[in-house]
Amino acid sequence: MTLYNENQTFQAGDIVYVFYRNPHTQDVANIQAAAIVKNPDDSNQLSLFLYENYYPLSNEVAVYTTEEEAQQAYYYYYGDVSEGRLE
Repeated sequence: MTLYNENQTFQAGDIVYVFYRNPHTQDVANIQAAAIVKNPDDSNQLSLFLYENYYPLSNEVAVYTTEEEAQQAYYYYYGDVSEGRLE
């Protein structure tokens, strides 16, 4: 299966970059690499595999194909990437 997200095509096996919010400290978000994989419950769907967990992959998830794109978006939304925290 292939997912289209704002003119991007994702396939199982792709490595992408997402913003990941620390579940223990909600005011901290980081850029994290994740893998696009087939959903283990439905092989017709794709999922994000991140930190040993599967997350639904939909058009509601901001997914970046390069780390540079993710850093530019992070800076736009949160400020300096090196700060490593939300403002």
